[in-house]
Amino acid sequence: MKKIAVIGGGIAGVTTAYALLRRGYEVTLYESQRYAAMETSYANGGQLSASNAAVWNSWPTLLKGMRWLFTPEAPLLVNPKPSWQKISWMAKFVGAIPRHDENTCETVRLALAAREHLFGWAKEEGIDFDLKKKGILHIYRSEAEFHEAERVHRLLVESGLERYAVTPEEIKEIEPSLQGKIYSGYYTPSDATGDIHKYTQGLAAACERLGGKILYRQQVFQLLTDQRKTWVVAGENNQQREPVSYDKVVICAGVGSKKLAAQVGDHLPIYPVKGYSITVRLKDKDSRAAAPNVSLLDEANKLVSSRLGAQRLRVAGTAEFNGYNKDIRADRIQPLIRWVEEFFPGVATNDVVPWTGLRPMTPDMMPRVGPGKSPSVYYNTGHGHLGWTLAAATAEQVASMIDEASS
Repeated sequence: MKKIAVIGGGIAGVTTAYALLRRGYEVTLYESQRYAAMETSYANGGQLSASNAAVWNSWPTLLKGMRWLFTPEAPLLVNPKPSWQKISWMAKFVGAIPRHDENTCETVRLALAAREHLFGWAKEEGIDFDLKKKGILHIYRSEAEFHEAERVHRLLVESGLERYAVTPEEIKEIEPSLQGKIYSGYYTPSDATGDIHKYTQGLAAACERLGGKILYRQQVFQLLTDQRKTWVVAGENNQQREPVSYDKVVICAGVGSKKLAAQVGDHLPIYPVKGYSITVRLKDKDSRAAAPNVSLLDEANKLVSSRLGAQRLRVAGTAEFNGYNKDIRADRIQPLIRWVEEFFPGVATNDVVPWTGLRPMTPDMMPRVGPGKSPSVYYNTGHGHLGWTLAAATAEQVASMIDEASS
């Protein structure tokens, strides 16, 4: 039986470990935190959204982003301090614009495949993660916004996604609690929402039931590799243990993947893009009645919302290019709170939990899945803002690749 190490206990790492265990491998997962899903997989927007699969690499998005640079509280914030990593990433982002349609279609296909695995695993393992299969409603404030989105809508539908335009009246029928002036929208009935943190922790427990070993509070300091094996040097509190050898290592370490990849001779063009969320605690019956049950995506503000069970409303968004900084900024949280107050005025916002996480973004917005230069090193990382949506499919992909290489 081949020994495989998986590095990273977020959604990508835990789904990878699970897919490998189901194939009969001996799996050890390394996670630096005390529990699984305590970093980027902790409090994201909650959407399992094939409808949000369009990659960002387009000239309209680039021009909009440039306008946002000079707009206070805009969805995009870029630290003006230059760095080679940031400049190089942005140059490659522009270089990927010609592949926009191809990458968008592939992302839709991955998202559709991922949901089948994710739902199936949850049912098989009895994981409760506040799943809601009520679709996602994409709303537009103006006619120009709506018509600008028509081309992407056609791409999504051509890729196999059930999605259709809805009028303001139909929007009100789909989500009666939504207030404010909406021009039009698109509805994707097959999309869903759920709590990534609860799911990942539940699947981590399933990994242990299947015989997998999870080493918590174990920081991976170094990887050493040759043509046959890779050694993992890990430890706690900066105390390194002796190297442990594995037949294969799968790097699923989010924004930490870039550094580990460099140790084994690979270059991953991953940049940390900070996202924010708030969790509104719906403590009174009026707030619970006024909060939406259908997940929303607001095009103008690039915000998403998800109802997580009866007691919580999650709102998330923004993209901040500010290196590895994890500070929670009040001026990035306030727009999320105001959005709730504008569209759902009956929801009390006196109990709000802010959060931020670093999304591992690649310049072409596509995850890096597959082998590295060393035949004993693989990757499942770089999912950006769609880790929750895509991870189950890419976990199956990398597990299948390892199967093929081992046969």
